Amino acid sequence: MVWPSLHTQPYASATGWRGQCVLCRSWQADGVCDACHERFAPLRPRCQGCARAMPLSVARCGLCLAQGSAYQHCLAGADYTSPWDRLITAFKFHQQPELAGALSGLLLRAVAEHAANNSEGTQPTLLLPIALSRERLRERGYNQAWELTRRLGRRLRIEATPQALQRSRDTAHQIGMTRREREHNLRDAFWIEPTWRHRIEGQHVALVDDVLTTGATAHAAALALRRAGAVSVDVWVVARTPLGDE
Repeated sequence: MVWPSLHTQPYASATGWRGQCVLCRSWQADGVCDACHERFAPLRPRCQGCARAMPLSVARCGLCLAQGSAYQHCLAGADYTSPWDRLITAFKFHQQPELAGALSGLLLRAVAEHAANNSEGTQPTLLLPIALSRERLRERGYNQAWELTRRLGRRLRIEATPQALQRSRDTAHQIGMTRREREHNLRDAFWIEPTWRHRIEGQHVALVDDVLTTGATAHAAALALRRAGAVSVDVWVVARTPLGDE
């Protein structure tokens, strides 16, 4: 599978400019330098269903087989450990949307790796961010998932929009909740904007977010998209929480 712009430069120029590495501060880095990528986010085998790090790449780990999900595949740029947890917290909660360039570059690296090793895979035709409620968007000032999505869409030349997937209500913060509690919290929380319903039908969608923990949010969003007629839904996240953090 060869996607647009990935044939010759797998993950360069994700930010559109070159400067200091956000981790080691070396110059001539595109957001995150190659040395820091290799040190802090080495490409490693993962479960293709939930992106959990595994000894070997598998189509579905035991947890995926046991609980199921509405999305087909999940890609992650790194584990949600240092230094990525610090960067994502700053990006998400401390008014640093400029970090979206470096973080989207980390995710783009995983997308390129997946494309290179899955010749029969399906390229997404539409990129969508996990939606925030109006209350949360007003509080934060921006949707961090959209900041990632629009950069990925531009780099991959895939249509991206924040309009299609909407969040109907402000759900309770989910830190510390189990997957079952999260699923209950998110029941019917996502819907498809009516003018987009006919455009979702037949699409191969990639949902983009910063972190995947239990997968309950991604499952709820993917379920809404599948009900609207999406052929398939994959999930792309910057970081995946390791086993034991759920």
